Amino acid sequence: MSDYDQPLRAVAADVLLAVECGESLSQCLPPALQRVALNERPALQALCYGTCRWFHRLDSELNSRLKKPIKSQDRIVHHLMLVALFQLRFSQQASYAVLNESVEACRALDKPHLTGLVNGILRSAEREGAPEPQDDASRFSHPGWMVEKLRHNWPDSWQAILEANNAQAPMTLRVNALRFSRNEYLALLNEAGIEASATRFAPHGIQLGRPVQVDQLPWFADGAVSVQDEAAQLCTTLLDLAPGQRVLDACAAPGGKTCAILESQAELAEVVAIDESAARLPRVQENLDRLDLHASLLEADAADIEQWWDGQAFDRILLDVPCSASGVIRRHPDIKLLRRETDIVPLASIQLGLLEAMWKVLKPGGRLVYATCSVFPQENHRIIQRFIKQQSSAVLIEPEAQWGTDMGAGRQLLPDPISHDGFFYAVLEKPES
Repeated sequence: MSDYDQPLRAVAADVLLAVECGESLSQCLPPALQRVALNERPALQALCYGTCRWFHRLDSELNSRLKKPIKSQDRIVHHLMLVALFQLRFSQQASYAVLNESVEACRALDKPHLTGLVNGILRSAEREGAPEPQDDASRFSHPGWMVEKLRHNWPDSWQAILEANNAQAPMTLRVNALRFSRNEYLALLNEAGIEASATRFAPHGIQLGRPVQVDQLPWFADGAVSVQDEAAQLCTTLLDLAPGQRVLDACAAPGGKTCAILESQAELAEVVAIDESAARLPRVQENLDRLDLHASLLEADAADIEQWWDGQAFDRILLDVPCSASGVIRRHPDIKLLRRETDIVPLASIQLGLLEAMWKVLKPGGRLVYATCSVFPQENHRIIQRFIKQQSSAVLIEPEAQWGTDMGAGRQLLPDPISHDGFFYAVLEKPES
C-alpha cells in the first residue's frame, strides 16, 4: 500500500497518537500531510485540530462505551474511534460514511481483530447520540486540572475562557505600516472581495470575516501584511520606539513581533533577535526576507548573557517568555493534551530567570516589555511582583490602554471568542541613575 492509499482517518489517528506521546501538532502534522493527497490535506488538518479541541469530551464518551481499555499495542485504534466520534458529533459527514470508512481504516492500520469493536462502538454511538457530560472537564473539553486552575484564578470568567478556547479563532492581519496604511489595505481587501474590519486595539490590525489562504491576500508575497493575532500586535504600542534605539527581541521565533517592531519604527539603530532553537531561526529569517526587513539573528539562550551579549546595552527589550500558552489554546488545541499542571512552576522559574538576565542588558533609562500568551497569574503579574521585590529600582509603568484588565502589575487580556487571544503585558523601566 502506498502512503497515498492510507485512509485519511488512519493518518489522523496516527497524528493523535503522536500528540498523546508528547509531540505537538506543529511537529507531527506537517509530515502527516505529505502522506495524503493534496485535496485531502485540509480535511486531515480539520480532523486533527477538531479531535484535539474536543478530545476530553470525546475521550470521556469513548471510555464510557468501552467495557475495558484497549491494549497499549492497539492504542491507535482508540484514537481512530475518537476521530470518528468527532465526525459524528461535530461535523456534517454522513454517519454511514464515518462508520464504514473507520472500519476500513482499522484494517489499514493492521488491526483487523478490532474491526468488530470499532463497528459496534460507533454504531451504538450513532444510534444513542452524545451522552450528557458528567463533569466540567468533559463539558468544556479541557483537562480537569486546567478547569480547576481557571476556576480558582478567574472565578467570574472561567467558563467564558473555556468556551473561548473551544471557538475557532479569527484570522487577523498586521498591515506593514512601511508599505500601506490600514485604510489603504482595507480598500485593497474590499476590491478583492474579502470581508474585513479594523481591529479594536491594535493600530495596524485587520480581522477577516473568514479565513483565506495567504496567497489570496493582496501583495502578501511582497510584504504588505502578516498574519498575527491582535493581542500579539500590541507589543509595539508598549515599547515606545524611537529613532536610533537598539532593540532586543528575546525568545524571538517565529519572528512576528521582530517584524512588527521593525515596521513600527523605520529608523532604529539595530534590532537583535535571539532564539535558542536553531530549527526555528530560519522561519524568522523567512519572515524578515518577505517583508524586506533586517535584524541581527542569534542562536542563544537569552538568559545566558555571557554566551551572546556584546556588552552594548539595549534601549528597548521585548521579553516574550516561554509559557504555558494557555491563552492561545483555540489556535493550538493540542496544548490541552500536552500541558501538565506540573509544568507551571518550572516555567515560572524560567520566566523570572529571563527577566533577571534581561534587566542586566537594559540601558539605564531603558524600557522592558514582559509578555506571555498565558492566562495564569503565576506566569504573569505574580512574576512581575516577585521581580519588583528583588529589583527595588525597577519602575512599573501603567500603560495608557483601553484593553485588558489592570492586574496591579501589568494588564491581562483574556481570550475573546470574536477577536484577540489571551495575553499578558507588563512594562518596566530602569531609572537613569
